[in-house]
Parts: sequence; C-alpha cells; structure tokens
Amino acid sequence: MKKLKMFLIAVMAFSTMNLYSQTPKNNLKTESMKVLGNCSMCEDRIEKAATSEGAVNPSWDAKTKMLAYSYDAAKTSPDKISKKIAGVGHDAGNYKAEEKVYNSLPSCCKYDRNGSENKNAETHKH
Repeated sequence: MKKLKMFLIAVMAFSTMNLYSQTPKNNLKTESMKVLGNCSMCEDRIEKAATSEGAVNPSWDAKTKMLAYSYDAAKTSPDKISKKIAGVGHDAGNYKAEEKVYNSLPSCCKYDRNGSENKNAETHKH
C-alpha cells in the first residue's frame, strides 16, 4: 500500500510538472501567411519547418497557398517562422527561398516564383 501511494504521488508530481511546462492556450496568437508550394511533399516540408521554429498546429493549404498556425510570442514570431520556411525552399511571407535551396526541391515542388500556380501541380499528387 505504501508503494502504491508513493507511485501515485510520483505520477501526480510528473503530471503537474508536465502541465506547467506546456504553453497555455490563452497565450497563443493565431496568424496566417502565404507560402508558395504545390503538393503534399511541400505541405510536409512547410509544416515541419514551421513547427521546428515554434509554430503550433501549422496547417498549409495547397489550393490557397496559405499557412495557418498559432504561436507563443514569447518564444517565436511570424518573421522567424517565415524565415525558417524560406530556408527549406518555400517563399514565405516577406522571405524568398535562396535559389540554390529552391533548385534542390523535387520537380513537383517547384512552384512559379512569381506566385502563380505550377501547371503540373494538379497532375502530380503524392
């Protein structure tokens, strides 16, 4: 019985620590930005980059080219998130991907850098 009490106390302590280490939802701000890309591979790359820079629940839509996400302003910013996404090859917000990085994308992921849709995007789905 004593071991069970100690185990329950340890579980409660761990749960409490974990709860306080998470960002409270009321501190999150919600944003959206245009991010150029074409397909599900682009979606994965864009959302992964956004998450790695602190975006919470990023969701990119291939049709609208819009990324919606939340973030904690104490930890990151839309500017940092845009820059991170551009770093993986996708023009995002006020940042353009470096030509070398853009050129390394798979052919189906190469969007028209002037902002119009890639004509091959609809025929090449992942």
